[in-house]
Amino acid sequence: MELSPSMVNRLANSGLGGVPAVAAVAYAAQADSGFSRGAACFAVMGFAALSVRGYRLGVTCERGRLSIRGYLRTRVIARECITEITDFPAVRWTTRKGGERWTPITAFMTSTSELSTTSLHKARVIRELRRWAGR
Repeated sequence: MELSPSMVNRLANSGLGGVPAVAAVAYAAQADSGFSRGAACFAVMGFAALSVRGYRLGVTCERGRLSIRGYLRTRVIARECITEITDFPAVRWTTRKGGERWTPITAFMTSTSELSTTSLHKARVIRELRRWAGR
């Protein structure tokens, strides 16, 4: 089961990297030195990766594991290790050695200023996630 934000949210999430990438391209175009252009090119690559990761934020529920795609990394958690899905939203889970962990789900964080349809969609997704996890 694939759980992802609405298309509007996906585009907004990708803007975190897309807008600075455009600015870095503009800077590279007017830069005088090779070093400045090189630094701007590296910045464009980093922001482009952040933009793609932002667009792909979400959760994948597979047979026995949960994959949470964030801006910087993807966390895979075994289903039996999940102890709670919080309202934040985040996943509380326990490692195989007994250590307690907490992984936020940035794709479904809510804000008081967002549209009600967006908040309702995120709440529905969290309910589905809790149902899948059995919590």
